[in-house]
Amino acid sequence: MAKVKYYYDSEKLAYRKITTKKSKKFGFAVLFLVAAALFGFLSFVALLNVPYFKTPNDRIQEREIENLRLNYAILNKKLEQLQGVAEQIAERDNNLYRTYFNTAPISDEERKSGYKNKNRYTTLQGFNNSELVSSTTKKMDVLSKQLAIQSKSLDAILKLAEAKQDFLASIPAIQPVQNEKLRHVASGFGYRTDPFTKARKMHEGMDFTAKTGTPIFASGDGIVVRADNSASGFGNHIVIRHGYGYESLYAHLSKYKCRAGQRVKRGDIIGYVGSTGRSEAPHLHYEVHKNGKVVNPLNFYYGSISAVEYVAISNAANQENQSLD
Repeated sequence: MAKVKYYYDSEKLAYRKITTKKSKKFGFAVLFLVAAALFGFLSFVALLNVPYFKTPNDRIQEREIENLRLNYAILNKKLEQLQGVAEQIAERDNNLYRTYFNTAPISDEERKSGYKNKNRYTTLQGFNNSELVSSTTKKMDVLSKQLAIQSKSLDAILKLAEAKQDFLASIPAIQPVQNEKLRHVASGFGYRTDPFTKARKMHEGMDFTAKTGTPIFASGDGIVVRADNSASGFGNHIVIRHGYGYESLYAHLSKYKCRAGQRVKRGDIIGYVGSTGRSEAPHLHYEVHKNGKVVNPLNFYYGSISAVEYVAISNAANQENQSLD
């Protein structure tokens, strides 16, 4: 029950009831309702922005974002591991492969340069996790370019290796006549006594004494450019062009087992020992030419003899005796 309020009327010296006009009551009611509605609206807005008040959709999205953060963290870790592996490969590439083939190394700036387009990552900006996404994307781009450069480098190394393999197979690197004890080197490279004039002159090859018909082997891969007896003094002889500036000559043969224009491999039988041309006894006169100049064949026998055998043949070849041609 509402309390009745009174006021003291000093003119009439009596207490009278306090009465409120209906219009005033209505105004108070309207003001109360407006205030209540405004308070409710503000409370609702506040609750929506308070993190402790989340809708089911908010919670689902929050879990998805957290999963994305976790996945990006794992991806960043894997990218760091892959970058470590790529750096190890790059180090071997520069310090081993390229050093072996005498090729200039690739600089770190070139390997890790990434992409120079500044606008490449603008579409990733403006989000709550833009920094994380942009950082991971940049790492992926750097690694992708690094792998592309490394792939091209390995392709180049492969080509160099193939060329090197061809080069090593082409060098005249074995003894053209098999001698188990290597004691049949009649004369080596250098100044020797001519068997016919007895004058001391330059002997531009090595003489291997052997029986007529002893097989002669190609000392390296190449193409036979001559197999005839038209050169003065050499009799039946063969010239093989190996490439890379190398040629080898085999003289005084009894017969051929190849023809001009034929491609031969190291170790193929190309002819047989004889004593044709300017020769004192059955033997093979063998020469090696590099860029048109004669060189000592003894320096190229690494492909067929051991260190002990090399010393033996070197001692025999370096004796200043009489040559056989």
